[in-house]
Amino acid sequence: MKKALFGVMLLAGMACGVSAQEENGAQGRTNAGASFSDSSASQVSLFTTSDVGNFSLANAVGEASATPAPTPIPTPIPATPAAKPKYVFFGDRDDYRWQLGVGLEYLRFQSSAFDASLLGLNTTLTYFTNSWFAVEGDVVTGFAPEIYQHDHVKIFGGSGGIRIGGRRARWEPYGHALVGGSHLQPQTAFGGRNSLLAQAGIGVDYRVHSRLSLRVEGDWVYTNYFSQTQNNFQGVAGIVLHF
Repeated sequence: MKKALFGVMLLAGMACGVSAQEENGAQGRTNAGASFSDSSASQVSLFTTSDVGNFSLANAVGEASATPAPTPIPTPIPATPAAKPKYVFFGDRDDYRWQLGVGLEYLRFQSSAFDASLLGLNTTLTYFTNSWFAVEGDVVTGFAPEIYQHDHVKIFGGSGGIRIGGRRARWEPYGHALVGGSHLQPQTAFGGRNSLLAQAGIGVDYRVHSRLSLRVEGDWVYTNYFSQTQNNFQGVAGIVLHF
């Protein structure tokens, strides 16, 4: 009987302990921290309206401007065009201005004192001011067989003038006129050995290279030796150097 009573009292005590623990648990929940909406932390604002506006516009522009610009690709420099050639076989050309002609000369000289066929050199120097006009100077020499007891006929002369001609194709025709003076040997009984010298004629050059041409020329040659007038013929065949 005593054991049964002791067991009832033990159960009652355990029930009271459980009830007390539940009340203490409820009180503990009541004493827990307040909710977040009731605390001061909920009053703190991390971003303001102005901050959001500034970030969306100014900051975006700043970041864009801070980005380094791409390095431009250099534009290639065009190559320098090749120099215009000095010589072209056909058509317009920027040709050499100077010409030096050297040729074999034949002069048929007729006068009241004597007649002679002279061979010598004809040298000309020509400077072109444009494609068709030039100034020119020449030196002529001629030698003939013996006359008058071992005397040889010799003539020397020089003159200057103008030349007009085309320079646009392989064939280059021209005309020229020159005036100067000359000296004749030997001395004769007819007197004077010095004379006016005038030449006028036509010729043609054939271009075989940019600096070389072949020349053929025919001229009328006027002199006044022995106080007389001589109208003679001169023919020239030679080469021309261009520079």
